[in-house]
Amino acid sequence: MFTGIIEEVGEVVELSTGGDSAVLRIRAGVVGEDVTHGASISVNGVCLTVVGQRPAETNLLELDFDVMGETLQRSVIGALAPGHRVNLERAARIDSRLDGHIVQGHVDGTGELLVRTPAQEWESLRFALPASLSRYVAEKGSIAVDGVSLTVSAVSEPDDDGPAWFEVGLIPETLRATNLGAKKVGEPVNLEVDVLAKYTERLLASSGRTTRNGGAAHA
Repeated sequence: MFTGIIEEVGEVVELSTGGDSAVLRIRAGVVGEDVTHGASISVNGVCLTVVGQRPAETNLLELDFDVMGETLQRSVIGALAPGHRVNLERAARIDSRLDGHIVQGHVDGTGELLVRTPAQEWESLRFALPASLSRYVAEKGSIAVDGVSLTVSAVSEPDDDGPAWFEVGLIPETLRATNLGAKKVGEPVNLEVDVLAKYTERLLASSGRTTRNGGAAHA
């Protein structure tokens, strides 16, 4: 589990594909301080497992991750190339504060940056998202974009023309400490909606089936 508070921005060294899987190599510093074989690290919001490591430059490590075909299909990890900057976060500790929201590292789909609107001290970013995910995104709710925990400031209405979208506001610290500060219009991003919204929908659906089948519905 992760919190969506990015610890550092690493650099892609290599993505080696073979068949329906790949090995991703990333150069990092902070997240490598106590990394062990088998550790979970969020890479642009995707939970990946460390399968190898080696020293790189001073105070840096190169970390290897196995990437399954399912991950390549459902995220933008497969589009990474040497030199790309990626958001990194180690798994949350049970004794730490949850400064963001519960992020599983299980990407629900991909979106696209539609508009960047700069303000005096911050920027507003609008992203398109799959229509199937729009029902889980609510104004003032949480969403993870490339693994960054963000608060939704506006959403499209169901009857709006065009693709579904949501907006977030990025403070200077987020612009500086994540790869969203350099994200260009048209670039894809990984999206993970709030898991609590998905569980709520599932519970309500199950409750409805129980009631229709004559079972007791409890509050």
